[in-house]
Amino acid sequence: MAGKVFFSVSMSLDGFIAPEFSEDLMGRQWMELQQWIFPQRFFRENLKLGKGGKEGRDNDIARETFERTGASVMGKRMFDAGEQMWPEEAPFHTPVFVVTHEKRDPWERPGGTTFHFVNDGIESALDQAREAAGDRDVRIAGGGATILEHVNAGLIDEFSIALSPVLFGSGIRLFEGVDAGRVALEQVRAEPSPKVAHLTYAVRER
Repeated sequence: MAGKVFFSVSMSLDGFIAPEFSEDLMGRQWMELQQWIFPQRFFRENLKLGKGGKEGRDNDIARETFERTGASVMGKRMFDAGEQMWPEEAPFHTPVFVVTHEKRDPWERPGGTTFHFVNDGIESALDQAREAAGDRDVRIAGGGATILEHVNAGLIDEFSIALSPVLFGSGIRLFEGVDAGRVALEQVRAEPSPKVAHLTYAVRER
């Protein structure tokens, strides 16, 4: 049986998930937004940042998100930023389908990540990701525009937000331009941790 299609992001209290410009992705605000995950043992192990790290519910959530994911879909903007930042062994370890107009052969990385470049839209990318994922879930990795496209097309089953006590003031809003008339949400889970509140919602058609 096919798994779910989901996304999982960190979000500021005023609704932003990333700075407006890619060159600010490692800036102070973004680092504060992501501060809950950097010290976690699983995150450190997966990005080859060295041994050690924190255990606990934040660490479990990071691990569970990784383990449920059989394939990912992402937009070209996120791929371009990640191509510069990810280590040689990219942190996905599954097939990743990049929605783009660029024609490019698959890019295989050490550790099991292969990037496939899809030129005919999000539905095609998602179909290929579902097939690759088997009975595991497909994660819409980002960025914000790609997530929103999937939400507005009715393609998301569930999503999780790590709500961080940070204010951005500007940047990329998670739900900027959402078709609110067709999207209904059902809260599945709410878990506080020392750094963030983890919120999970099922998505229904209104």
